[in-house]
Amino acid sequence: MTNDIYLSDKRIAGRYDVSRATIWRWVQAGRLPKPVKLSPGCTRWRASDIEVWEANCGEAQ
Repeated sequence: MTNDIYLSDKRIAGRYDVSRATIWRWVQAGRLPKPVKLSPGCTRWRASDIEVWEANCGEAQ
């Protein structure tokens, strides 16, 4: 078992001060890493993936 921390779309939207719909548009456009489907109805992003993306894209706020 891993020690990954998972973030919801709501949490990521708050992190960047955008709507949840914007988060999903960014995923569709390839601007944000793809999320991980943990179970039916539970889709999350690994915090480590978001941190790497921020470091590589300069998107950190």
